[in-house]
Formats: sequence, C-alpha cells, structure tokens
Amino acid sequence: MPDKDAHRASRRSHGRASARPWVSLVGLSVTIGAALLWIHAPAALLLGPLLAGVVLAANGGKVTFPVRLFVVSQGLIGCLIARMVPVSIVGDILRHWPLFTVGVLAVVAASSLLGWMMGRLRLLPGTTALWGSSPGAASIMTIMAEDYGADVRLVAFMQYFRVLAVAAVAALVAHIFGVDTTAHAPSSIVWFPPVDTLSLVETVALAVAGPYLAKVLRIPAGAFLVPMVIGIALVHFDLMRIELPTWLLAGAYAFVGWNIGLRFTRPLLIHAARSLPVVVAFTLILIALCGAVAGVLVVGAGVDPLTAYLATSPGGVDSVAIISASSGGDVSFVMAMQTVRLIAVLFLGPPLTRFLATRAGFGADPKS
Repeated sequence: MPDKDAHRASRRSHGRASARPWVSLVGLSVTIGAALLWIHAPAALLLGPLLAGVVLAANGGKVTFPVRLFVVSQGLIGCLIARMVPVSIVGDILRHWPLFTVGVLAVVAASSLLGWMMGRLRLLPGTTALWGSSPGAASIMTIMAEDYGADVRLVAFMQYFRVLAVAAVAALVAHIFGVDTTAHAPSSIVWFPPVDTLSLVETVALAVAGPYLAKVLRIPAGAFLVPMVIGIALVHFDLMRIELPTWLLAGAYAFVGWNIGLRFTRPLLIHAARSLPVVVAFTLILIALCGAVAGVLVVGAGVDPLTAYLATSPGGVDSVAIISASSGGDVSFVMAMQTVRLIAVLFLGPPLTRFLATRAGFGADPKS
C-alpha cells in the first residue's frame, strides 16, 4: 500500500511539473496579447503567443507541443482565408500575371542574391545561407535544407527569425500608414458570439480533413493550402458556410504563434549566437529589398502600401495570412501572391540552390 501511495504521489508531482510550463506559456501569452490589443497592434492574438513562446523557450522552458493541434490550427487559418477570399482569385492571377510574375521573381531574386552573397563572403556556410534566405514556408525550407546538406539548426533560426521580424515590421507599417485597428481593440472583440452549430462542425471537419488529405497526397504546405482551396470552392457554390467564432480563431492563432516562438530554444540561440549579427543584418536587408518591390507595386499598380508589403514580405504564408486578415489588407491579393511565390519556391528552390552553390564554389554541394 505505501508503494502504491508513493507511486500516485510521484505521478501527481510529475503531472504538476509537466503542466507548469504550459501555465507559464498561456499566462505569458494572455498578458502579452492583452498588452498588444490595448495598443491596437495588428495580429495581437498571433504576436502575443509568439513572443511568449520565444521568452519561455529562450529561458529554458520546455513544452511538449501537440503537433496535431498545430496542424488543425493551420487548417482553421486556411478556412479563415477561404471565407475572405473569393473564387475569382484564380482569374485575378491570370488577368494580372505580369504583375504577379514580376513581384514573385523579384522577391525570389533578392533572397537568392543575399544568400549567395552571405555564402560567397563566407559569412555563413554556402548552402545554409541559400536555404536560410529562401522566401518560402519556413518549416518546408528547413526540411528541404536537411536533404541538401545545410546546417539545419541555423537554417531554422534564419527562417523563423525572419517570420518574427516580418510580423513586427507589419505592425510598424500598419501604424505608419494609419491602418484602423480599433476593430481589434479588446472592447470591440466579441469572444463568444452566437454560432451556427452545423456550420461550426463542418468548418472544424474541413480543418481536420484538409491537412489529412494533404498528408496523404504529400502536398507541401497542404495543411494550410488544401482547406483554403477546398473552402473557397465550397463557399463559392454555397455548399457550406464557414463558421469561426473568435475563441476558436484565438486558439488557432495561439498554436501557430507558439509553433514559431517555441523554436527559439536556448541551444538554438547559443548555436546561432556567432552568426546573429549577420542573420539580423541580412534579414533586415531582405525585408528592405522586398519593401522596395512593394513600393513598385504601390507606385506602378496602385496597390495600397500595407497590402503590397504583406504580399511581398518573405515571411511564413500562414503567419502572413493571419496578419493580413487582422490588419485590413487586401487578403485576396496578399494570398494570391504569397501562394504563387510558395509554389515557385518549391519548384525553383532545389535546382536554384544547387546551381548557385556549384557556381559560387561553396565547397559542399547539396546532396542529389
């Protein structure tokens, strides 16, 4: 009997210990998110959990992250964009293909040039610099980098630091150009609105089934893209109504933010410390170059500044989608250009990296 009591006490103690980091993470997320909402920061419900994850992970906190919930959260973000983007997005891309082509290729060229320069100057290992500067979905670029012989930890740091920087600059751009964010103030948010139960069940089902289908079909970034594409079609033909109450969206935003923030672990930061000045400098240069491309869209095509910045920004497609949806940008234009660029990078990334690494003589070519 004493052994059983001791075992139960040990299990309770272990349960409390494993729950403590989660309590800290949620508490920090609520505190930082509330502060960001109070100052009317765009995408506060994403940035709060993201920054909380960075603080916890950098201080040695460890959280067992439920990957399935993150994947479903990506599916919910896909459903959110499907609700906001019309099916005419395909026609818009075809009708304005020169604009999209120039925008996409300019961003890819700028990132490739910076990666090549970092490798050429021996500031970072060649293929690591190329993959780390690639403007695609961060998780996908990190996985692909491992297959091509790069320093995966440094690539991950470069990719996710850029996502963090892009989100911060988006808030600054929104403030500079006077974007109205009062709709996202705490007093304006209805956390528990009335919902259509059937529509809510259908929406969650799409958020669960879409990523599963993407996994079966091996579609890159499919956890986000498949629910988005299917949702756009179903909404267009009045086959479903996407229902996303605020409390559910806040949970999805939190998991996306935590997935980014919790990657900034102490070992990763220590590993990246020597390269930090280079990574920060070239990240800001890349954002500035993409900002220049955005300026061309503003002047040459009449796109509003925030939409142009988000459309050309080299951040993760899911985080850019959240920022766009919560900051008043043209979500349809932003997601069209981001999706086209993601597809372009997935096809052009490996051969372009191999070509640049070989021509620059980085010494270690990607694995074939």
